[in-house]
Amino acid sequence: MNVTNAELRFRARKQLGGNIFATMWLMTMVVCIIAGAILGAAAYIPFAVLIIYGPLEYGLSRVLSKTARGSDRVNVGDLFAAFRENFGRALVLGLLEILFVFLWSLLFIIPGIVKSYAYSMCFYIQQDSENKNWSYCLKESQRRMKGYKMKLFLLDLSFIGWYILGMLCFYVGILFVEPYHQQARANFYETYIKDQDAGDAASAE
Repeated sequence: MNVTNAELRFRARKQLGGNIFATMWLMTMVVCIIAGAILGAAAYIPFAVLIIYGPLEYGLSRVLSKTARGSDRVNVGDLFAAFRENFGRALVLGLLEILFVFLWSLLFIIPGIVKSYAYSMCFYIQQDSENKNWSYCLKESQRRMKGYKMKLFLLDLSFIGWYILGMLCFYVGILFVEPYHQQARANFYETYIKDQDAGDAASAE
């Protein structure tokens, strides 16, 4: 399957309601703002970011996955799903992802960036897997992202123009770009990563 970045962005816009003032777009923006505000506030408390990063990423992936799979409403409460159902495992996954990317970054910046893309789907995988432990999620993300890291990098790169435009709008525009970017990433997971094994089996037949 070869879906272009333009198609992934188109799907994201459609899922978010088609324009920046659509309810889905605004509600997803609210979720992103809340997550960013919590992480920003936690930065002033020693080790707090390390504690809440994983659970918030777990919740954000829940919100974005539901939209990518056809939900026509955003439940802000989903952002805090890990605190209700999977806090310990989401916490450990976040801690280990940060630690491993940091350690690889010590070998110069590039290995750290590569690993960050290798692990980028770990919270989506944790959402969808019965086996939610950190080792499985990181290894599965790394395995499934083989051959796809550059695709995701180019998708991220395709948003640079949008972020520049957002900065020109007194930086307020960035708030509208972030949900668009994150929703496109969720579609990347749905397109290339989620059913990868099933797609490989079908191709083999």
